[in-house]
Amino acid sequence: MSMMVAVSHVGRLIFQFLPNVQPVTAILIILTLSMGMADGLIVAVLSILISNLTLGMGIWTVAQIVSYFIIILITGAVVRPIYQKLPEWTMIMYTAVTGLLYGFVISVIMTYLLGLESFWIYYSFGIPMDIMHALGNGAFYFILSPVLYPLIAKGLKLKKISKRGNENN
Repeated sequence: MSMMVAVSHVGRLIFQFLPNVQPVTAILIILTLSMGMADGLIVAVLSILISNLTLGMGIWTVAQIVSYFIIILITGAVVRPIYQKLPEWTMIMYTAVTGLLYGFVISVIMTYLLGLESFWIYYSFGIPMDIMHALGNGAFYFILSPVLYPLIAKGLKLKKISKRGNENN
């Protein structure tokens, strides 16, 4: 899990020049599908906190954590039981849609600070950023899923072996 936090943090730093294009959401979805909601939530919170220490901490940090919390809950409760039966393009589309959901949740949470009358203005101005997030999510899932799923599976096997007392950590 610490490696996933590090990869998420570095991914946010590397792609900060592209607004809202970052591998974090795709990594969290892959992690949640592979290891479960608890692991996804832990990595999400740590990734956001550590990244925002570098990129800027603010009131949006709570909104980001809540947005990822909702995405991870949906992924773990709805998608995880069926994702192995789904074609790859469906998972790419789902990951892209989570970019739109993320932006919507952020806007809803920020409404408490800006006032209800500002919601639609705030949300509509963020739609281009949400579309960038969605496109980035789909692309990162397409690129990272063939790499991360096997690495996580290998890591889980090593973890199980080491719990039995085998010295092959």
